[in-house]
Amino acid sequence: MLNPAELWDKYLRKKQTYQELAEEYGCSAKTIQRRLDEYSVQLNERFPTVANVVMDTTYFGRNFGVMCFKDSISKTLLYKQYVRFETNTLYFNGIQTIRSKGIEIQSIICDGRKGLFGLFGDVPVQMCQYHQQAIIRRYLTRNPKLQAGKELLELSKKLSKLSEKQFIMLFEEWENRWLSFAKERTKNEATGKTHYTHKKLHSAWRSIKNNLPYLFVFEHYKEFNMPNTTNDLEGSFSALKKRLNNHNGLTVERKKKFIDGFFKA
Repeated sequence: MLNPAELWDKYLRKKQTYQELAEEYGCSAKTIQRRLDEYSVQLNERFPTVANVVMDTTYFGRNFGVMCFKDSISKTLLYKQYVRFETNTLYFNGIQTIRSKGIEIQSIICDGRKGLFGLFGDVPVQMCQYHQQAIIRRYLTRNPKLQAGKELLELSKKLSKLSEKQFIMLFEEWENRWLSFAKERTKNEATGKTHYTHKKLHSAWRSIKNNLPYLFVFEHYKEFNMPNTTNDLEGSFSALKKRLNNHNGLTVERKKKFIDGFFKA
């Protein structure tokens, strides 16, 4: 007799496909599918009392994503929700749901979405330093032509290797050399309006300037053992997608069940 729990373990963790399991057990792939559909995923009901919440969203196609909230200390997934797209309201509601479980949130680590930092009261919020680096790369590309852009890109690459004091000192040195250049404006003779001559350079500078208060929060709360990136959650997303890639053509509901089984939250 086929054991659904045994099949599920091989399907989820050992990445065996319907066809591979069918060959192993001497039955049809449809039979394997039915047995797996019968299996009920047991979700985690044990959570830490205190957490550093790392939160982010990953997508599987254009309109299907999973928003996750993970504790960096215990590595427990505290909560997840399926979304069409991420919004600040959904993140706020997720944090409230975690609190309703009796979990004390001592810090939050996120990707730095506009408007997100001010939603959580007195809870310290750390912006993922790698997300900041990615923002700078998007503005400047990996090979900027302007010298000012080259220097700002190189500085951003050092973000996770420098202390707050060191980074601010080097950033201010860059501003002394290049800020007037980054703020240069060009006039459109046809309309009379002006725009930034080096728009992407200016946007890259402004991104760092605006996010700077959130890039080194972890240094100010060393007793919390906060991470400075969302990499732990990103690693879970990568592992999940590698496993799912082995099971092409799943319906949305079967894909959700697979994700439930992977995270158990």
